[in-house]
Amino acid sequence: MALTHNVWAFVFGIMGNIISFVVFLAPVPTFIRICKKKSTEGFQSLPYLSAIFSAMLWIYYAMQKDGSGFLLITINAVGCVIETIYIVLFVTYANKKTRISTLKVLGLLNFLGFAAIVLVCELLTKGSTRAKVLGGICVGFSVSVFAAPLSIMRLVVRTRSVEFMPFSLSLFLTLSAVTWLFYGLAIKDFYVALPNVLGAFLGAVQMILYIVFKYYMTPVAEKTDKSKAVSSDHSIDIAKLTTVIPGSTVHEPPAVHNVPETQIQVTEVKSQNMTEPNDQTTSKDVQNQNQV
Repeated sequence: MALTHNVWAFVFGIMGNIISFVVFLAPVPTFIRICKKKSTEGFQSLPYLSAIFSAMLWIYYAMQKDGSGFLLITINAVGCVIETIYIVLFVTYANKKTRISTLKVLGLLNFLGFAAIVLVCELLTKGSTRAKVLGGICVGFSVSVFAAPLSIMRLVVRTRSVEFMPFSLSLFLTLSAVTWLFYGLAIKDFYVALPNVLGAFLGAVQMILYIVFKYYMTPVAEKTDKSKAVSSDHSIDIAKLTTVIPGSTVHEPPAVHNVPETQIQVTEVKSQNMTEPNDQTTSKDVQNQNQV
């Protein structure tokens, strides 16, 4: 039975290493953009600072596990290297204000904070107690990291747009959480399994939201554009209808230059013919008066 557990732990540990490596590489397109534009634009450094701090904590925790946490050490060591590269690039291309704030957080969290945790654990705890204290710290920080996407989910619900929540990233985060959950169950480590329960749940919710708002909901911006287009179409139709209704004030009187010349000549001849009899009768009356 112990051998079976070790086999499953090894399988899930290898899968977790591969999937987590893909997750660590997810920000690569962002940093390619930063390097091309030589500016960090509106991007924040906190996700990379918190990721490297979490990796350092898990390495320190895995070192207390007497060999059973080897696969935790490997992937988090790789994560530390990748996140360090991200932070170096971010500091290089950030403006002065952003660079100073990033270095402050890096010093306070990743150096002083981590050093304080190590000193407290080394001086005040021993053996299994140290592993429990470290496990609790790792769980608390991992829960806060997993809860970070709640703001993105709120933005998706409010705007009905999945522009800022890529499906591939949500998928790999969910797979990573599920894999490490089974790894924690295989090695019977409560501190590894617990935070990944929340991670798997939130990842599944993100994918459901993506499917719902991508294929069944219209973004708010598109709705407003459509309403404007419909109102403009209606106004055009009303304008067209007013030109067709008889007796409408929109009609202009027909221009004279549009009437053919033959019609004008015919009307002139008719008017002359109608006036000639009247002229003859008047001339006869005048002659009769003269005779009298």
